[in-house]
Amino acid sequence: MTPDDVYRLLSTRMPHHAGSTTGTGVHRLPATAFTDPGWLREDLDRAARMYGNSTSRVLGTIRWYSASSVLVAPSVESLVLAGTALDPSLSAVTVDVLPDGRLPGARSNRVLGGDVGELGAAFGSALGAAVRAIAAVTGASERSLWAIAGDSICNRLLWSGTASGDVASAMALAMPLLAAIDPRLPEPRFAKVGRTPIVRRASCCLIYEATGGEKCTSCPRQTPAVREARLRSLLG
Repeated sequence: MTPDDVYRLLSTRMPHHAGSTTGTGVHRLPATAFTDPGWLREDLDRAARMYGNSTSRVLGTIRWYSASSVLVAPSVESLVLAGTALDPSLSAVTVDVLPDGRLPGARSNRVLGGDVGELGAAFGSALGAAVRAIAAVTGASERSLWAIAGDSICNRLLWSGTASGDVASAMALAMPLLAAIDPRLPEPRFAKVGRTPIVRRASCCLIYEATGGEKCTSCPRQTPAVREARLRSLLG
């Protein structure tokens, strides 16, 4: 199966997949940029213009929260919906970038295969390189950045499983996949709010520290009771 074959399947089963981005002003950036200290420092400046002046740790964490979700999307979506994963290697992935630095999508130009262990090892290498570089530039801890990446993978599994019509099978991939990436990753956790499955997050994006606004509805930095009430108010 070629990348084009995979993307044809994705377009049929999940029209708004990560590689479907279109729009004025979008340009493609090699994912290797996430290991480039110069580019990362420039991105902190873009983040400050969007979210307000804050520490590099906070701004870098906010950016990684969205970037990690985009970076893992092509491989997770293709694994769930096509049965074979696109390669998550930074050299294979390009990300779509808007002028303000937001990342609406990404594509991979190589097929890796359907083995979860092999995909986990590839994710470990790609995400590990980005995590080390971002931690060095921003001062964010590698542990917190890895937790964010784990939540991003779980969310993409959930969304892809919803598109496939088999959420349970997609969620069942989380444990072996995260274990193959790095056994130190937080154990994936899912829950239901009413009839809606959600990721029980292990990570925080820290956006409230930059904006002075409320914590996200599913933020783990709330008491369980408050988080549950907010989620039920949103999801029913």
